[in-house]
Amino acid sequence: MSLKDKVVVITGASSGIGEATAKKLADAGAKVVLGARRMDRLDQLVAQIKQSGGQAVAQATDVTDQEQVKSLVDLAVNEFGRLDVLYNNAGLMPISELHLLKVSEWEKMVDVNIKGVLYGIAAALPVMRKQGGGQIIATDSVAGHVVHPNTAVYAGTKFAVRTIMEGLRQEESQNNIRSMIVSPGAVETELYSTITDEQTKQNTYDSERSIGLKSEDIANAVAYAIDQPDNVSINEILLRPTQQKL
Repeated sequence: MSLKDKVVVITGASSGIGEATAKKLADAGAKVVLGARRMDRLDQLVAQIKQSGGQAVAQATDVTDQEQVKSLVDLAVNEFGRLDVLYNNAGLMPISELHLLKVSEWEKMVDVNIKGVLYGIAAALPVMRKQGGGQIIATDSVAGHVVHPNTAVYAGTKFAVRTIMEGLRQEESQNNIRSMIVSPGAVETELYSTITDEQTKQNTYDSERSIGLKSEDIANAVAYAIDQPDNVSINEILLRPTQQKL
């Protein structure tokens, strides 16, 4: 498997999709470098991976801080000598109707969902260009393809990620740098806990929780994209729960 010994940086690794992906890749022999704000959760995850015979290191990382993102990539290079994959996974989803004017939440989504991805690209590109290749992945969303009430700003950030990653693909393909987004539909993760409007939270969570994908389902998709030969670039995987209509 081409996953073995690949050096993979994952942001938002302390729970949900990031945590599941870290375990999946480490079990397949990848060397994972984990970033998130909750260092206690990262320490537990690293311990679990090592107990299972895997290789992992972690560092507290707030993706809204460009220097912290660069430091996480530097950790990968210093610890393992290279960077094969950067998985920009950190994200927020405090959805609400626009008239509620949750402007501070809009700003947080822009900072994490868009700028966090850009900071990851800025940290990874110089390393990958120098070593002659690599792969950059971002967690997008079905909301990066369709817009629903309550999701205007969140979907806007995810449309932006989709656009940025396509531009990255076009610009860097000649440098053997692959670009991919994974766009899940409803997934049962802590993302719903970021919704502060109680009515929206109740309506969204109750309707989606019963049919939602598991974090491991997304991890499987990411592992599939990484586990391809260098001449194959999986650019997008869009996956929904079977019962999700939109």
